[in-house]
Amino acid sequence: MTGTTGYHAGRVAEDVVANDYVRRDHDIAARRWRGKSGEIDLIARDGETVVFVEVKKSRSFAMASARLGRRQMDRIVASAGEFLANEPHGQLTDVRFDLAVVNDVGAVKVIENAFMEA
Repeated sequence: MTGTTGYHAGRVAEDVVANDYVRRDHDIAARRWRGKSGEIDLIARDGETVVFVEVKKSRSFAMASARLGRRQMDRIVASAGEFLANEPHGQLTDVRFDLAVVNDVGAVKVIENAFMEA
């Protein structure tokens, strides 16, 4: 997907994922949060834990998962550090980095702590 179609598909995927997190009792803190290091698709709160979510959409879960690389993970972690600067506990805040993948029928699979596996 490229151009306008890809942009809109990505936005729809982010909305589907945000709704999934809300259904699972998370509060949405930010969407498309941008820091100096880059953008984070979704930031949620699970109790005291701040959850940074990268959303990927493709025909299958496997294809979507494969689209997240080490360089992008590093950029998201750097951006998360910027976000945490404004949290009451700063860098000591409990955090989690999730990958949420959306397939071509709109189903969502969340891989919690996805950055730990890479």
